[in-house]
Amino acid sequence: MRLGKSCNVNGSHNVINARYWIIHTMRLGFLVCLLVGCSQPTAGPEEVPPPSVSVSRPIQREVAEWDEYTGRFEAVETVEVRARVGGYLEKVNFKDGSLVKKGDLLFVIDPRPYKAALGRAQGELARAQARRDLAKNELARARRLFEKRVISEEAFDTRDKNLREAEAAVQAAQAAVEEARLNLEFTEVRAPISGRISRQLVTEGNLVNDNIGMSTLLTTIVSIDPIYVYFEVDEQAYLRHGARRRTGEQGTLQSAAIPVFVGLADEEGFPHEGRLDFLDNRFDPAVGTIRARAVVDNPDGLLTPGLFARVKLPGGEKVPAVLVDDKAILTDQDRKYVYVLDAENRAQRRDIKLGRMSEGLRIVTEGLSADDVVVVYGVQKIFFPGMAVIPQFIDMGAPPPPPPGPKLNAGNEPPPADRTREPNA
Repeated sequence: MRLGKSCNVNGSHNVINARYWIIHTMRLGFLVCLLVGCSQPTAGPEEVPPPSVSVSRPIQREVAEWDEYTGRFEAVETVEVRARVGGYLEKVNFKDGSLVKKGDLLFVIDPRPYKAALGRAQGELARAQARRDLAKNELARARRLFEKRVISEEAFDTRDKNLREAEAAVQAAQAAVEEARLNLEFTEVRAPISGRISRQLVTEGNLVNDNIGMSTLLTTIVSIDPIYVYFEVDEQAYLRHGARRRTGEQGTLQSAAIPVFVGLADEEGFPHEGRLDFLDNRFDPAVGTIRARAVVDNPDGLLTPGLFARVKLPGGEKVPAVLVDDKAILTDQDRKYVYVLDAENRAQRRDIKLGRMSEGLRIVTEGLSADDVVVVYGVQKIFFPGMAVIPQFIDMGAPPPPPPGPKLNAGNEPPPADRTREPNA
């Protein structure tokens, strides 16, 4: 029994030793493999070259100062065509929205009642004239009899007064005839001005009236050429350019002929030229502006009353300015900025302040000088300030360079051109 127990103990001990050596051997093998793997070189990621961007130096030149405003076109003449006599509308003699000339026949109101009234007035005039002639004859006879002392002075005076009364009746009858003739003329409603007519507000067969203050509105006409544009000038601009607005020794606004340039909402620039002809006599204290008006020639009728207008009012003398392409300007909330290159060709952010447009370029009032190198195309390739780039100089305002074409076969590639130099360098 003792011998059997001793054998079991020795067998268990041998099993434990074998397991220990197996685990130890595996650990050594893993350590050797790890050391061997770390000693072998590994391939790292390839270095990405800096992106290529198009850059240019800002343009510095003298530009004329001006102020831009918004306004509305208004007709020089606007007429509401109303009935001056009552009656049934017999005829409409124009097409809606057409151009009419002064004196053109527009409407015809039934003239028959007014022809009858004219005939009646002419009859009354003839009767009054006959009574006047009779009174003249009676006065002549009375004068001869009075000289012979056949009739009294009182009878002579009566004949004289009868003649005066007859002459007054003739004048009244003549006025009635003239009134009836005018009413007959008013049955033909004619264009009071030349321009573009609106639609007919009353159709044929309707009854129109001529009550004072309530006469029937038939249509409207607005003049076309020339045309007014009204706009509001702020107080600062008024004070800045006030010397050119004053009257007195410098002459009136009309004689000064201050130029004004106007453009529509869908037009590039300000292609229509006019002149300032009116400035109001006081500022509106509620908004701090004063109303101004310019008159613009409109021979083709393109400028229509009521249209929105962009107005450019030139200021004083030319001043030096720095200009860049709008495509180089980026926006960060309420800030405007561009990327400029430092001496190591790294893109650095530069906050700027902008002015108006001038000949397709944007005026920069603060933040740039003519010596800076500005990134124009490829700003989307710059992920963070300080990023290195490869500059390719172009002219400011030039279109973007064409994308690189497919590579040529090996051995047939032309020598690369030096595109990093400034144009005309």
